[in-house]
Amino acid sequence: MLEVSEVGNKVSKQEYKAAVPDLRKDLVNAQYEFRNADFPLIIWIAGDDRIAANQMVNRLNEWLDTRFVSTRVFAEQTQEEAERPTLWRLWRALPPKGSTAIFAGGLMRTATMRVNDEISEEYFSKWLRHVATMQTELVADGALVLKFFLHTPEKKQRKKLKRAEKDPEKGWWIDQRDWAALEKMSPLLPVVERILHETSAPGAPWTIVESTDDRYRDLTVARTILAALTGRMAQKPSSGPSVDQSLFDSQATVLSRVDLTQELDKATYRAELARLQARLYKLSIEARNRGISTVLAFEGWDAAGKGGVIRRVTQSLEAGDYRVIPVAAPTEEERKYPYLWRFWRHLPPAGRFAIFDRTWYGRVLVERVEGFADPAEWQRAYDEINDFEAQMTERGYFVAKFWLHISPEEQLARFQAREQTPYKQHKITEEDYRNREKWDEYVQAIDQMVLRTTTDSARWHVIPANNKWFARVAVLRAITEGLKHTLREQS
Repeated sequence: MLEVSEVGNKVSKQEYKAAVPDLRKDLVNAQYEFRNADFPLIIWIAGDDRIAANQMVNRLNEWLDTRFVSTRVFAEQTQEEAERPTLWRLWRALPPKGSTAIFAGGLMRTATMRVNDEISEEYFSKWLRHVATMQTELVADGALVLKFFLHTPEKKQRKKLKRAEKDPEKGWWIDQRDWAALEKMSPLLPVVERILHETSAPGAPWTIVESTDDRYRDLTVARTILAALTGRMAQKPSSGPSVDQSLFDSQATVLSRVDLTQELDKATYRAELARLQARLYKLSIEARNRGISTVLAFEGWDAAGKGGVIRRVTQSLEAGDYRVIPVAAPTEEERKYPYLWRFWRHLPPAGRFAIFDRTWYGRVLVERVEGFADPAEWQRAYDEINDFEAQMTERGYFVAKFWLHISPEEQLARFQAREQTPYKQHKITEEDYRNREKWDEYVQAIDQMVLRTTTDSARWHVIPANNKWFARVAVLRAITEGLKHTLREQS
């Protein structure tokens, strides 16, 4: 893949000088038109020539209007980044629609870590899969992803470095990293080729650019960006690939097998609640001390008792050890990013809890049933969610997901009780009653959600919640057992 680019492309000084003014003007004009687009532009610069990659990033920042560009160089992870899944920092750096992000670094460092056995083959394979999946998500969501790998043959790099060292005024940017990288180039290249091959997702292939000649490199990258951006803006919006709807017809009924008659008396409830809360407190302290993070995801019918359950969980924790994240309809800012972006940004640091009151499953529940997401969006969401949760558990997170299930009759009784209770009246709206008309559609969506996103490391717990005391104890028991298992597995 890399050798075929070694053809000796060059651009003369005269040709370069003649081309740059119009190219810069066209780039900036396209950039201004792009500001109102409904998609972001992501430019990823990587390469086996560190100096060439740095020069290319600087050139783009020189030729573009940097007011509308964010540049992020992915160097060694910070402590904050190391406490989250590997791609967390990439998700946080994504640009909103109508904006441009230039990413640099990361690829060669990962290849070097694999060659040096600093990361295992298993970890490396999972990293490749997650990067490819993320790219697929971004492209499906509408992002224009342009990736450039700048390749300079080893002999040409040596010659360039030696020539630069002889001229201190021009060679000040050289350091020992460049010579050290050359010494490891031979074993690195097969790993780099694998990365390029396995992360060339549909709609986001790698463009290999010969970088022996700086002028050729600069013009090639800039012209490719301009052509892709103007071409994309001329296209009509696409709703994404269609999927056979029959694949999503209900095949099983998870909810129909839930025994809603289960209950606890008050004395048993109080005793079990106290015991489990004390147990959870001790486990949370151990998790904090060992840097093991927890994500609890709560879904359920309206009036199923999520708030009461969450309060019994937080009563068991130190106030500084958790955050409750209530999830409503996406804000205007959140609509400018891929769907999962607003959840990635809330993942907890080492040893802390993130408790989601409503979750990323809204896409396959309310957005599906109410038509807020088109079929292509919610149909692909199952795989996107599974990958999101896999990255959490691979990082060592304990992840538990809960659906609080009640009967239609119990829900109606709770609605009516809310209307008679002054401090609960704000919880009930006409929309709550209207949603009851689509109960069967929600049942189908819930069944498919549970079946398609239950994994060994991120299970769904469907909790009978007609009796609130039973539900609270059942959730606490599932959390303590799951966290205990995670702590034991990572000991």
